[in-house]
Amino acid sequence: MPYDVLDVRPMTKPIGALVSGVALNEPLSNKVLDELHTALQEHQVLFFRNQPMDHDSHERLGRYFGELAGHSGVGGIEGHPNVVKIHADADSKFIAGEGKPPMGSILYLHTVPPVGGDTLFASMYAAYDALSPAMKAFIDPLTAVHDSNHIYRALFPDVDKKYPTNTHPLVRTHPVSKRKCLFFSKSKIIRINGLTETEGEALRDFLARHCENPNFQVRFRWEPHSIAFWDNRCTQHFAMNDYQGFRREMVRTSVKGSEPQRAA
Repeated sequence: MPYDVLDVRPMTKPIGALVSGVALNEPLSNKVLDELHTALQEHQVLFFRNQPMDHDSHERLGRYFGELAGHSGVGGIEGHPNVVKIHADADSKFIAGEGKPPMGSILYLHTVPPVGGDTLFASMYAAYDALSPAMKAFIDPLTAVHDSNHIYRALFPDVDKKYPTNTHPLVRTHPVSKRKCLFFSKSKIIRINGLTETEGEALRDFLARHCENPNFQVRFRWEPHSIAFWDNRCTQHFAMNDYQGFRREMVRTSVKGSEPQRAA
């Protein structure tokens, strides 16, 4: 697809593009915004290099795409409640990786380890399309219960808080592209409705392994002042934990989404 302002270079056929020709820390024109919307729909995750960003410009960038969404498990930084700080160092035991889930997230990484720390993004369009017709027919009507309490209580044992539990379709229809895609989080699924516990665990594990197929993925190597902007509705991501002993720091904003709709 031609672009008049942006330089959009696909990184793989299923997912991911490197974008240049724009300064994201400055106000954006309607033409640039239109092309960013188009590129995000076409490539699902957009990567940018050499984009120094303060918290105000980070929030402004997110607001171009909708109302900002806070994080249910992690509070924002002082003065910027919708900017979440993510920090990992030699003492970290967990890394960040994986109602109304966010439409998209904008991650700005300013401190990069000398080795490792890449992030993998997978296309849930490609993962769904690769399933057999029989498997698609089986999972299309299913819903799954997602619960994050066990995750955040492990991360924040001193915080007395109840985190959301929601039921979402296992396959959703993207509200913009109208394409079907897988929609689940292996770490948060506690039940697939209509299946026994054993059946649900087997299906969850199969789909998780299926989504790990490198043919559905793009891998991004971070540099200081890089940005990744991904569509949460049709992607999964995984941050590599291969930089133990080094610092990796970033901040993230997210844009509010809508209730996932079951595949039509």
